[in-house]
Amino acid sequence: MFNIDQILKALQSDQGTQRTAVTGAAGLAAGMLLSGGGLGKLAGSAVQLGAVAAVGGLAFNAWQNYQKNQQGAQAPAVQQDAFIPAVSDSHAQEELGKTLVRAMIAAAKADGRIDADEKEAIFSKLETMTLSSEEKAWVFDELSTPLDINAVVARADTPEHATEIYAASLVAITADTASERAYLDALASKLRLDPALVTEIHKAAGARAPEPAAAPAAPFAYTPSSSNV
Repeated sequence: MFNIDQILKALQSDQGTQRTAVTGAAGLAAGMLLSGGGLGKLAGSAVQLGAVAAVGGLAFNAWQNYQKNQQGAQAPAVQQDAFIPAVSDSHAQEELGKTLVRAMIAAAKADGRIDADEKEAIFSKLETMTLSSEEKAWVFDELSTPLDINAVVARADTPEHATEIYAASLVAITADTASERAYLDALASKLRLDPALVTEIHKAAGARAPEPAAAPAAPFAYTPSSSNV
């Protein structure tokens, strides 16, 4: 089974005060409350549970607040296990973890911050960690693959996972540049997330409010992704 938390920790190549492309993502796994981003707003207990639980908890809270604010909405209550798989379900934990790491890396690529030097620093750190050759190869591939937002969106097989993918992408970056904000806008649109839900995700993460956007033109038809690697 892939050690998602260790993989994210490896992605943090710079532990200085300046956030790198994936410092926010690594902070979730390492339990670091970094300045300049939304991670400090996460409950400490959630962070200690690991990256998947931290992102899942953030998305779940945003979802709950979103539903409460929908006047006249009669949507059934969503259980937390729709966002955070049971610890006993190692396969679901691993697949969701991979999905969230991919989303984080893609978001970091959106501003071009994972350059050759950054990759080299990450690769060097990976070699010193107790990760399997399969895990290291997986990270190498993800970092080397060109940015493909459609591949990220394809992993959203449920509305809850779509919410988590956006949340993971948001906390992986500072979202303080035009290119980063444009990427998040495009991601929210392709995931068919209601702008009100996107706003709640930003609030839950302690991030800058998103730019006003039009509501999705049609409901998103979620179908299981054929990609499970």
